[in-house]
Amino acid sequence: QVQLVESGGGLVQAGGSLRLSCAASGSIFSFKAMGWYRQAPGKQRELVATITSGGSTNYADSVKGRFTISRDNAKNMVYLQMNSLMTEDTAVYYCSAARWGGGSPYWGQGTQVTVSS
Repeated sequence: QVQLVESGGGLVQAGGSLRLSCAASGSIFSFKAMGWYRQAPGKQRELVATITSGGSTNYADSVKGRFTISRDNAKNMVYLQMNSLMTEDTAVYYCSAARWGGGSPYWGQGTQVTVSS
């Protein structure tokens, strides 16, 4: 069982930046991919960005060019640098770990990001 703990959320004005961190209790290198998802009030959880064990990244169209996902295998950390934040980025952001061979991913408890106009 791996525990994921997110941090770095908060309140920021539109146009500002935040850096989210995800600390894993075990080796993130053992996972197929790590990712960030978000869920806004009244909406379904959606993909924000993923990064594979090999370092390949994938982003939702809505955040391309503004957000950057990265990982530090030595520290078992995953990051999401969010720039040029918009009000529509307001959501709870979740860290996830996708396992090799399928099965339900691991999830963190989430961190709130609120972008004010």
